[in-house]
Amino acid sequence: MSDETRWERSDNEGMRDQYDQRFRQLHAEGTDIAGEARFIDALLDRNSTVLDAGCGSGRLTAELNLRGHHCVGVDKDADLLRTARDLHGPGHDFVQADLLDLAPQWMEAGGCPARYDLIAAIGNVMVFLAPGSERQVLRNFASLLAAGGRLVTGFAAGHEYSVEQFDADAAAAGFALQHRFGTWQLGPYGRDSGWATSVLARSIG
Repeated sequence: MSDETRWERSDNEGMRDQYDQRFRQLHAEGTDIAGEARFIDALLDRNSTVLDAGCGSGRLTAELNLRGHHCVGVDKDADLLRTARDLHGPGHDFVQADLLDLAPQWMEAGGCPARYDLIAAIGNVMVFLAPGSERQVLRNFASLLAAGGRLVTGFAAGHEYSVEQFDADAAAAGFALQHRFGTWQLGPYGRDSGWATSVLARSIG
């Protein structure tokens, strides 16, 4: 049994409800919420295999599938997965799992690909993991990436888990930073940026 994530803490219950309601409303209104998908799609060849780690309401999974990829959405939160299925319907793979449990054998046993061309952890996934689990989650991601595969993360700076801690954990897990932006629209990243969008590759050697 894994430790409680920051997302699951009781003091975040109201925030979890607001997140669910917000994305249901945005979906119903037809609001453009595909910015992350456009960014990630530009990094991929057609028909790529993508793992949406911490998929939440499923917007990235559904959009990348529409763009011709095979995207699998994984999340620990059963309520958010219910929302994902409600909003996007059949034809998408949404799997309940703790990111600490991910491994090639586990994915394959569940009928999912064991290797991915890209893993996406967007929408503050990294800062809501259980404290101290971040490095192991990143190691799990590395084990699932195909040769030449990349990891894309996006989270707000200034949380309990910092960009500097992320960089240290990513390096220890075998990743090298390729690009970093302050927005999903390629805005520059600087010391005062409130957001970090990072593209990483597995280190060689």
